[in-house]
Amino acid sequence: MSGESNGGFSCPLPFHENSVVTLAHGGGGNLTRQLIEKIFKPAFNNPDLETEHDSAIIQVTAGRLAFTTDSYVVQPLIFPGGDIGSLAVNGTVNDLAMSGARPLYLSVGFILEEGLPMETLWTVVQSMKRSAISAEVKIITGDTKVVDKGKGDGIFINTSGVGVIEPGVKIHPRQVQPGDAVLLSGDIARHGMAIMSARKDSGFQNQIESDCASVSGEVRNLLDVEVHCLRDLTRGGLATALIEIARSAEVSIDIEESEIPVCEDVKGACEILGFDPLYVANEGRFIALVHPKDEDRALHIMKKTGNDARIIGRVKESPEKRVTLKTRAGSIRMLSLLSGEQLPRIC
Repeated sequence: MSGESNGGFSCPLPFHENSVVTLAHGGGGNLTRQLIEKIFKPAFNNPDLETEHDSAIIQVTAGRLAFTTDSYVVQPLIFPGGDIGSLAVNGTVNDLAMSGARPLYLSVGFILEEGLPMETLWTVVQSMKRSAISAEVKIITGDTKVVDKGKGDGIFINTSGVGVIEPGVKIHPRQVQPGDAVLLSGDIARHGMAIMSARKDSGFQNQIESDCASVSGEVRNLLDVEVHCLRDLTRGGLATALIEIARSAEVSIDIEESEIPVCEDVKGACEILGFDPLYVANEGRFIALVHPKDEDRALHIMKKTGNDARIIGRVKESPEKRVTLKTRAGSIRMLSLLSGEQLPRIC
């Protein structure tokens, strides 16, 4: 986005609400300049974006940096509880937080389809602005390309993020130890079911609201206790995250179904569609594996968000590297990875 602007300024919706994006070859020309000047720069305006360079220049502090990237192709673009813009910011911020990093900067790449209503783009960009402010992160560089109608499905967004890891913070699956408590930050499966309920052919009368949110503030508070591992529960959900950690740490994990909160509307939607909530994606939930001496303190910190945080299980030493679920009926179920993606286009 740098090098194409005369500076940031505030403005209302800069195009008529029925105007659409017209194809601009190579991402340049008058249209791209208008998008930058009238939509992107007013939303993301900050000193780093004002340098009018082809690259953002950032001051690197002493210590370790975390760097991540992700692409977002969700359909529908706007859904209950969020949209592709808030999802792109929060998803990347949360990935940084899972390494124990404090998110600092994001880059944003937009691929826009010819015919996209300008009002939709404005809505998405303003949502990104609000999410970035809430997460205390700056969007400092980016790119815009326009593709032929039928080639882009509205909007695709790529975001990359940089964060700093403070000295002494060591968050990694190999830090996990037998006896660690497994803490879940809130109810599960809402994002995946929100996307399904928002699709035109879903047949749902009552739409479910996504849990899409930044968790970086909550994670920063958790770093005062001995946290060994963090993992956000995106594609593959809670079960997949636990299985991956168990395999990396070479331990087994036992969890209790009765301690895993699932909202009634989400539970009902999962039953109708045949989905297991344990495998449905979340965009504002994570697990923390914490030393037992600090589990009560960690739970107290997580409960401050009001998201019904729970201790759902415990790590045990075992060569089998498996995750077992004690069901409400008292039976034991071994969790395994799904052979394919359960829900496409949810992030």
